[in-house]
Amino acid sequence: MMHTLIATTCLLLFSQAPPSPGYSIPIIDLNDATEHQVVVDREDGQYLGHPTTVLLEDGKTILCVYPKGHGRGAIMYKRSTDGGLTWSDRLPTPDSWATSKETPTIHRVIDPATGAKRLIVWSGLYPARLAVSEDDGNTWSELEQAGDWGGIVVMGCVERRRDGSYLAMFHDDGRFFTANGTATGTFTLYQTLSHSGGLTWSAPEAVWSGSDVHLCEPGIIRSPDGTTLAILLRENRRKRNSHVMFSTDEGATWSAPRELPGALTGDRHTAKYAPDGRLFISFRDTTLESPTKGDWVGWVGTWDDIVNGTEGQYRVRLKDNLVRGDCAYPGVDVLPDEVGTFVVTTYGHWEPDTQPYILSVRFTLAELDAMLKVGEHVLAGQ
Repeated sequence: MMHTLIATTCLLLFSQAPPSPGYSIPIIDLNDATEHQVVVDREDGQYLGHPTTVLLEDGKTILCVYPKGHGRGAIMYKRSTDGGLTWSDRLPTPDSWATSKETPTIHRVIDPATGAKRLIVWSGLYPARLAVSEDDGNTWSELEQAGDWGGIVVMGCVERRRDGSYLAMFHDDGRFFTANGTATGTFTLYQTLSHSGGLTWSAPEAVWSGSDVHLCEPGIIRSPDGTTLAILLRENRRKRNSHVMFSTDEGATWSAPRELPGALTGDRHTAKYAPDGRLFISFRDTTLESPTKGDWVGWVGTWDDIVNGTEGQYRVRLKDNLVRGDCAYPGVDVLPDEVGTFVVTTYGHWEPDTQPYILSVRFTLAELDAMLKVGEHVLAGQ
């Protein structure tokens, strides 16, 4: 019944005039601003891609995981102890990490019963598997099956709820949710809960399913007052803009998907708040009409822009990607320094005739504001 109701509502929304396929806000271009860039890892002749990161509570240790290959392959693991300015060599990992079938994701979780802090790494497709660290990533468990289920980009997001439990979300198209699945042409968003500080997870429940649009790869944002969750969603049919869904009851129920402005259309949205309350959201640009389509971009705006469907303040091209939009599964971290330094990390084809590698870009919103004010690095034609 839930799926039928949501699908009907979506059709009603789609019958209205859709948002513009493009956008009018300005674009700041950091592609050639090498002083803002740090190479995290690269290897001649080897594809390195799809990183995620986590910033620890000391405000300077960043951990990064990524596959040695396109969306699958042995999980690589690195650490920075100076806020992303320099990175370690690749660190040792358990043997099972070499068997990862998909994009790994790393998350901080806190046990609601004991207050113990731990880290978890997910590896998706069937079956979804989970590794745990109880010592801030110095040692890790093997990847262990999380349940009799799987999916794509497990987990797209993990969010602590107000009662201390965790909500995690992913998607599937019928191929990987069960052991012998097949593609159905329908995309389904799932969520699963943990009441044990990330050690065990409930059987996933569907929160939306549809075939008119293929919504996937949820990225979660909590409202500034803490009362509302939003998930930004990739539209994989490439027919419409990205979408958003809202929850005011910690994910117990979700609103029907609503199309976002072109300025927020992309893949794998990852968002953090700046100290001044604005949002920075990193993603792969898949906007239907955009001079930076296929590149690694960011968006600067507010929570109210997302709620009201407005374009936001400006966009940033973080790096020009040279091959078929194959880039930008990013980590986004904000250092607790005096200026609110963003450290955003992803992969891409940054140089001609080379395999993609992992790169960080560092900036503050004050720096971007100043560039926009004086017209520095503003993309031609905007």
